[in-house]
Amino acid sequence: MPHAAGLWYDWHGPEDGEVLILSPGLGGSADYWAPNLAAFAEHHRVLLYDHRGTGRSDRSLPEQVSVDDFANDILALMDALGIEAATLIGHAAGGIAGLALALKAPERLDRLVLVNCWAAPDPHFLRCFEARLALLDGKGPEAYLRAQPIFLYPADWSSVHHAELDAELPAQLEHFQGAGALRKRVAALAGFDISGRLAEIATPVLVVAARDDMLVPSRAGEALADALPNSGLAMPAFGGHACNVTYPDEFNDFILAWLRGELP
Repeated sequence: MPHAAGLWYDWHGPEDGEVLILSPGLGGSADYWAPNLAAFAEHHRVLLYDHRGTGRSDRSLPEQVSVDDFANDILALMDALGIEAATLIGHAAGGIAGLALALKAPERLDRLVLVNCWAAPDPHFLRCFEARLALLDGKGPEAYLRAQPIFLYPADWSSVHHAELDAELPAQLEHFQGAGALRKRVAALAGFDISGRLAEIATPVLVVAARDDMLVPSRAGEALADALPNSGLAMPAFGGHACNVTYPDEFNDFILAWLRGELP
């Protein structure tokens, strides 16, 4: 398996295509982007990677982890692979890493797509993090993973896809990042606050904030888009926190249209 800077990665799409880095959320696995990969890789050179501490990447983490560490990992991977600049699509934690990168090394980002992200801690998702960690500590990884769809997907979608969700559980358990790593990564996200620095980010940004997101209130995305000087805002009515998974065709078409410059 290919590794660089301690991170597992994989390339897809034409070698001469514009580089598009897909950064997953808290779970950290590049497999999260499976419903979107084929569409994005048709014309783009897509780079997938697993976050440090998760999946197939180096599982060791320092005692304290920050979102700057997430951004530094992206930079290290880009440097190792000779990528001067790229567009990054990030979901939740992956988008937060993109924001940190936009502040740290703006010349390395062409554009940024933020899916259900935030600029500062929100009381609701902090409450959700607390409840999820309590479940993990009290009942273990299987209970944590079985509860995960409650936060990721709309109820109707989970009901229809319950058999698929159950079938995914054994692999999720096998590759679970571990309670220690998860707690460190949650602490990094809970401590992230750049609300006073958003005006410094000149990178073109598309903010996607699903109105029915159970985990991150859409108002967090609205506030993010309002404060960024060069941003657009899309607010799908349905899709939940993982809207790129629940409605992949609509998500793919919209994002690709924005990347082509067909949308503001």
